[in-house]
Amino acid sequence: MKIRDILAQGKPTLSFEVFPPKTEAAYESVEAAAKEIAKLKPSFMSVTYGAGGGTSKYTVAIASMIQDQGVTPLAHLTCVSSTKEKVHQVLEELKEKKIENILALRGDIPADGVTPKEYRYASQLIREIKESGDFCIGAACYPEGHVESENKTDDILHLKEKVEAGCDFVTTQMFFDNNILYNFLYRVREQGIMVPVVAGIMPVTSKSQIKRIGLMSGTELPVRFRALLDRFGDDPAAMKQAGIAYATEQIIDLIANGVNAIHVYTMNKPDVAAKLRENLSEIIR
Repeated sequence: MKIRDILAQGKPTLSFEVFPPKTEAAYESVEAAAKEIAKLKPSFMSVTYGAGGGTSKYTVAIASMIQDQGVTPLAHLTCVSSTKEKVHQVLEELKEKKIENILALRGDIPADGVTPKEYRYASQLIREIKESGDFCIGAACYPEGHVESENKTDDILHLKEKVEAGCDFVTTQMFFDNNILYNFLYRVREQGIMVPVVAGIMPVTSKSQIKRIGLMSGTELPVRFRALLDRFGDDPAAMKQAGIAYATEQIIDLIANGVNAIHVYTMNKPDVAAKLRENLSEIIR
């Protein structure tokens, strides 16, 4: 099923993200985790492509396995480190497996800065996917602005380019203050960007995650969230419980305010996904 059709139903949706293994030896454990998450019957599950496409060869395999579990898969595809030949190879693999949803991303610039230079922007990849088959295409958006953007206005103009290139929905970078998303939604709608916006939520279950999050996205940590870290950060069990509770509260507030599409960055943790699903059992059915 195409994700744009799932979102068009107007009901609250809950989706989860998994990432492929970095090595073949870890494949079975990742596959087992993805199967456990699929048992929760989310609206869909996304499968990342890996930094620089490093785990790309497993993306299609994991997405296909998720589809076999009766859950709609969303396969990530990045372009900045790829050649057009590689991109079209992956597109043909997705067609062969009847996977019809793609999250089109530029991807991270490699540390050495060396890329094939066939793609510079996600909008180029979106346009190429659109011309290559009957795919439902998602893109990323950044409520706090992309770390490489000069300002938020330019960032929204880049988002509009993605929509005009053919993307059907957008998924946000993680955020910890819902007001950031509400302000972002006002600004994008003002610019005529009317595709569905899926809110990306990260349950922080360990103190070490915060450092990685800061390096990746520069996401703002509100006072209330920092207090949670200060109080529970050195107690792993308490931090996990508090982090899931914080994410649950974020999601409830979003749905209460009309943001129906929720995507959770579950980091291959079935127990975290299951607890969130349980917490929201009567809110998202």
